[in-house]
Amino acid sequence: MPDEVLLEIEAGIAVLTINRPEARNAVNGRKDVSVLILTGAGGTFSAGMDLKGFLSGDNPMAGGRGFGGLTEQPPDKPIIAAVEGYALAGGFELALACDLIVASEDAGFGLPEVTRGLVAGAGGLLRLHRRIPYHIAMEIALTGARVPAARLHDAGLVNRLVPAGEALAVARELATSIAANAPLALAASKRIIVESADWPAAHAFARQAEVAAPVFGSKDAMEGAAAFAAKRPPAWRGE
Repeated sequence: MPDEVLLEIEAGIAVLTINRPEARNAVNGRKDVSVLILTGAGGTFSAGMDLKGFLSGDNPMAGGRGFGGLTEQPPDKPIIAAVEGYALAGGFELALACDLIVASEDAGFGLPEVTRGLVAGAGGLLRLHRRIPYHIAMEIALTGARVPAARLHDAGLVNRLVPAGEALAVARELATSIAANAPLALAASKRIIVESADWPAAHAFARQAEVAAPVFGSKDAMEGAAAFAAKRPPAWRGE
């Protein structure tokens, strides 16, 4: 059997390629990785849970982190979904667990669980209406229909809409621009955006300060200032 997840790390970017849906969240603690890219092998992203496997008792919930080891506890590091072909059911839910989405023009997305007597329980119903207008999210969830990437780009869910076959290359370009920045600052910025949706307005700035304060006191913050003063690229250490 081929590896279920292929891992490639270069220049601070980790590319996780799904050979099967059970992607493991194995690189979150690596200091040499600043950004993750999640993509699929064979010209498609993921069709989600293997229904035949479901009938035989297979469990695609990895390490208590939800479907694919990602949907319930996404990594602290920024993660980009590079989608070719289709991202359906759990595959769409994996993409929704990512922070940015690059999709090919011929890609399709959908939550077809209702057409199989199931519920999109890996975060699709929890996240989709927060990312796109309510009524569009309801249409996708209740019809189970496949939605073209262009429509989701228009709705603001897809960051980059690219020609077929170029999703990974453009995701790498986007990841490179992100990876040029300080790892601690990236993680803190992501955390504030994700968590602040549930913060009471009266306490939002105090909660933000709790997350941001360690970054301001980090070695990387000093390095950023020193590099700016010396007009040189910073050498981030993640410390």
